[in-house]
Amino acid sequence: MVDAAAFDPECTACDRLSGFLRELKLQYPHYHCAPVAPFGDPQARLLIVGLAPGMHGANASGRPFTGDHAGILLYQTLYDCGFSSAPESQHAGDDLQLIHCRITNAVKCLPPQNKPLGSEVKACNGFLARELESLPADSLVLALGGVAHRAVLAALKLRQVDFPFRHAAEYRLNDDLMLLDSYHCSRYNTQTRRLTPGMFQEVFQRARGLLGL
Repeated sequence: MVDAAAFDPECTACDRLSGFLRELKLQYPHYHCAPVAPFGDPQARLLIVGLAPGMHGANASGRPFTGDHAGILLYQTLYDCGFSSAPESQHAGDDLQLIHCRITNAVKCLPPQNKPLGSEVKACNGFLARELESLPADSLVLALGGVAHRAVLAALKLRQVDFPFRHAAEYRLNDDLMLLDSYHCSRYNTQTRRLTPGMFQEVFQRARGLLGL
């Protein structure tokens, strides 16, 4: 497991988010409706950072990117690039295992309309900072989208202006950590072809190269 300081399953720091989850639990009693823990190899050198749990995805299943549209492309790509034991994450209790990687989110709780407030990203940033601190030497963070990108920089107390977000951008953040960017694998981005499966796979193949796998 990831260090307990990097995740609190009982966190209620954000009133709007915790209240929203309580309301949803009444509507969907079988949903997870709580902070979603990171998933994958705790010793991995690749940390994939998404935005936040999806309403009928991770918020329902309790596993990042499991049960929503974005997870279809993500897990297929992870499998194709040798980072996952299966091409589909069906539910949190299946036997899927991640290989050399871990998935987390900038915000651990589902926000309304999947749009966290800046204050909520900031409130959750300490967990991400501690998770980044736990990474082994010579690691790589793959940020899915601008919010995740900015959250990583904030967690490391780096200036946003020095590391602008763009698809497939690569940055050396410090002696032990690199950052690789991708557009988020959201339904909007894939349906508009802003992000294609080929583009996404190229990013993960580049990640393998940067990690020397």
